[in-house]
Amino acid sequence: MLYLKSSALDTDVVAWAHYDGTGRHRPMAGDTSEPPYRTGVHALRDGWRLIQASPLVSHVRGNEFKTDYLKYEFFFEKLVEVD
Repeated sequence: MLYLKSSALDTDVVAWAHYDGTGRHRPMAGDTSEPPYRTGVHALRDGWRLIQASPLVSHVRGNEFKTDYLKYEFFFEKLVEVD
């Protein structure tokens, strides 16, 4: 999962989570301080498929800078061969 600065796929990744269904890797939270891709477009160019999960909701006036959940959430999936 990639969380972006905005709903645009060419904006920077601000948070991420990695889940490996093959069992080859067992990532843990905080394993790296660098995102796996700089933007969502970079992940697409590397062969990942995309499902956008976040709703596009306007901020309520006065809450533009409130700390809250990360609303620009994108799921990326890559199919790989498993022995």
